[in-house]
Amino acid sequence: MLHRGHESTDGTDGGELAVPMAWLYAEYIADELLRTGDLMPPTSFEFRAGRDALALTVFLSDTDGELSGIRVISQLENWLSLTAYDQPWRDWVRARMAELTERAAGSDAPDPDPDLALAADAWRWLEETELLAPDLDAVPGGGGVFGEDDGPKVWTPAWRLGLPLGHLAIHLF
Repeated sequence: MLHRGHESTDGTDGGELAVPMAWLYAEYIADELLRTGDLMPPTSFEFRAGRDALALTVFLSDTDGELSGIRVISQLENWLSLTAYDQPWRDWVRARMAELTERAAGSDAPDPDPDLALAADAWRWLEETELLAPDLDAVPGGGGVFGEDDGPKVWTPAWRLGLPLGHLAIHLF
């Protein structure tokens, strides 16, 4: 599949590789937001969870198919609302992924969309990977005073940890 905008007009494909620019740009935005927030080391699994959750939010909220650097600031409020605690983010991701997958299947492109493939990989990792994290649902005052590493911990799907980290990173930006 050719990079969008470089399709051949004579029916030949030219042998060019498809570059997943939309996904890479969404991942770059997410990475910058998290690094600016300085919430965790960039080499940690928590950082990856936050980056992937934010990148999915950025990528899937781009309904026009054109992420623009100038629109990043104007999209921050939208991303904040999508990642808010009381929002059904997981259901929204599933619905948008299904919609994009259906649209890609209905297109006449011979190869799968590389952007969508990377987004699907990130979503699979977020759903299937569990990280040991503080139990955010623990009853306050249920025990002694705990330090950061002393409190109760639970295995948590990566998206449940990455989503609030991404949301906080947007706030800190």
